[in-house]
Amino acid sequence: MSYPKLGVNIDHVASLRQLRGADEPQPVIAALACLDAGADSIVVHLREDRRHINDDDLGILKRVIKKKLNLEMSVNKEIVDIACRVGPDQATLVPEKRQEVTTEGGLDVAGNLPGVRGVVDRLRKSGIKVSLFIDPVFKQIDASVKSGVEMIELHTGKYAGAGNKKEEDKYFKQLEGAVKYARAKGLDVNAGHGLDYYNVGRVAGIKGIAELNIGYAIVCRAVLVGIKRAVREMEELIKGQGRGQV
Repeated sequence: MSYPKLGVNIDHVASLRQLRGADEPQPVIAALACLDAGADSIVVHLREDRRHINDDDLGILKRVIKKKLNLEMSVNKEIVDIACRVGPDQATLVPEKRQEVTTEGGLDVAGNLPGVRGVVDRLRKSGIKVSLFIDPVFKQIDASVKSGVEMIELHTGKYAGAGNKKEEDKYFKQLEGAVKYARAKGLDVNAGHGLDYYNVGRVAGIKGIAELNIGYAIVCRAVLVGIKRAVREMEELIKGQGRGQV
């Protein structure tokens, strides 16, 4: 049986550094530890306000990381220019608002198709694979196909934030249906947002998901047990070999 790969988002390692305006902890050291523990890729979000990951971090990661570097980014021209210059292995286009604590939903590809398609074309011409972070609805999947991408990442936030079992089941079925629909359209499908040590197993079991991208939960767990163990525990859960952690 095949299992989803694990991409680890290290943004909040940089968040800890920014709290004191100091030099530690270094995101690149965390990235190397995650990869050493078995992570398949490293994910960072270069936000327009540089609230955690900054331009220097991105450059260092590009030089040092030997596995896939996945850059989450808005369609802002300045950020697109940086991505084309640095050349991450993958760019994942996400919505971005300055006032949000974390990404609140998927990119509205259907409502902004010409602009998204232009950014997709530019990134692909720079040799960067492109994914779109979207809500698990058919309209956005159809628009993603029209944008020219071959890959999407489904937003799992509603499933992860469900207030009860009935809600969780509802959003889980929505994810299952979206994965099946997207795969039938020829798209590779990743998923992420809000996944943790208690809810990841169910999503990991959905046939057709290639990769799960998880950050905050792993960084929080790392404070207690160390980042390598935190990554290994998440991998065990993805493979159905572990239990929710406390």
